Amino acid sequence: MSAYYLEGPLSEADVTKLNIGDVVYLSGSAFTCRSRFQRYIFDENNKFPFDLGDRNILIHTGIIAIRENNKWKLVSFMPTSSIRFEKWGARSIEEWNLRLICGKTTMGPKTAEMMRKRKCVHISPHSVSPNLWIDSIQIEGVHLREELGSIEAPWLLKLDKLGPFVVDMDCKGNNLYDEVDKTVAINKQKAYSNLGISPEFEYTKLY
Repeated sequence: MSAYYLEGPLSEADVTKLNIGDVVYLSGSAFTCRSRFQRYIFDENNKFPFDLGDRNILIHTGIIAIRENNKWKLVSFMPTSSIRFEKWGARSIEEWNLRLICGKTTMGPKTAEMMRKRKCVHISPHSVSPNLWIDSIQIEGVHLREELGSIEAPWLLKLDKLGPFVVDMDCKGNNLYDEVDKTVAINKQKAYSNLGISPEFEYTKLY
């Protein structure tokens, strides 16, 4: 496992050297998005509201910010679960020329395939520290706030050694959670055996 301090915009070389389990700190320009913004662009065929330029770091989050002295002040920041956005993952990488996606958990096979093809990685928070990260983030602007709401709107951010994050999907097709799932499956069967629970046990379905 290695630690990297990356500066956006990220190059292909920046991300191809990353392996699952590596620790990453981010600096440079980034932008945020959640489901409503992706639906607005991809499903409703609206025009992208700003020039991405060399901004190729995407963070799956809905920040909390207030207006103070004519400037935006960040109150809280925490990435949300990326698997929720698998529907648009591959397309966002391809059309927005992304090199890195930051969010909790992981993403699915279509996104993983596009990451291999276009050289992009996914990173997850190393901890839950929403207010410890505030000093590492500066708000540069926001778009579609009235249309989508503050949480779902895309915010433009400037990062300064934001982290730590762990690489959970690299651009070689590896997924950190695949190995975790194997370990969990083994330990679960051991626990079932010790507790006398049938291997066919299923959780109660509530719907």
